[in-house]
Amino acid sequence: MITCKQIQVQLALAGCTFFFGLAAFLGPGAADEAGGVREAFITNQPGNSLTVVDLDSLTAVSEITISGKPAGVAVSPDKRWVYVTAPEGKALVVVDAEKRAIHKRIPIGEGPLGIAVSAKTGFVYVADWYQHKIFEIDRAAGKVKRTFPVGKSPSGLAVTPSGSHLLSADRDDNTVSVIDLKTGERSAVIGVGTRPFGITVNAEGTEAFTANVKSNDVSIIDLIQNKVTATIGVGRRPYAIALTKAHAFVSDQYTATVSVIDLKTKKRITTIPVDEYPEGIASDLQTGTIYVACWDGDSVVRIDAKTLKVTGRVDVGSGPRAFGNFLR
Repeated sequence: MITCKQIQVQLALAGCTFFFGLAAFLGPGAADEAGGVREAFITNQPGNSLTVVDLDSLTAVSEITISGKPAGVAVSPDKRWVYVTAPEGKALVVVDAEKRAIHKRIPIGEGPLGIAVSAKTGFVYVADWYQHKIFEIDRAAGKVKRTFPVGKSPSGLAVTPSGSHLLSADRDDNTVSVIDLKTGERSAVIGVGTRPFGITVNAEGTEAFTANVKSNDVSIIDLIQNKVTATIGVGRRPYAIALTKAHAFVSDQYTATVSVIDLKTKKRITTIPVDEYPEGIASDLQTGTIYVACWDGDSVVRIDAKTLKVTGRVDVGSGPRAFGNFLR
């Protein structure tokens, strides 16, 4: 197996490869209106598994075997299904969240990576790292409906809250593609920082945020004007971003920290030490809690979004990525 770090060394690529998954509507981990999230579904890439974490007790309660080096993760609007990209298995894996079992595997592409779900239609969007395109999938039918060409090495995906547009972080083009989901056309291409990977959209659908792993910064995009309005330096090799109303939380892989950006001033105000190699990050808006998966720590770390302090951790499988909407 070729690992992320081996490819980083061999190709001198910043931060991450096709093994990782992506951000979704409201950013990773949008909270359930019925009272917040209850569980986290953590993809463990070298461990070939999905760890289910009970968030009330912060304990691992189940381990689901998933072959193909699972990476990206997203949750259906009704919370019934968890979708996982398996890059080496060239598949989208549909997991029944209640039964803790694989429902089906859908063959797809050459390097399925980032993943997002439309809260409006329930359609699943998967980025193919090698073929430079996005698949739109009807989960119920288990079929691809449409494909959208984008830039080189698409990684993070996000659907706007209205369901009108899909955003793709095209890492090797240093751009974000904007897809009009009504027409299926790429309506805009926006230059951002170097090697954008994670991408997150705010609750209003007015701004998007990219974690740029090579330039060590975050680009903030005005989605009305389709242009970058701010660039904010963070820690080394930022991977993904989670949002609250007041702050953006950025996982900094190489510095083992989470950078905190004040959304009003557009400045980094502090960094929070976490376990080694933090990657996937998500926010529970109901409880004001941030969760970050740490690859080298084999752990998920919990952060209080108000005090900006670590409040707990839990051991999970080997090499947790959890890149996407992993909260349910």
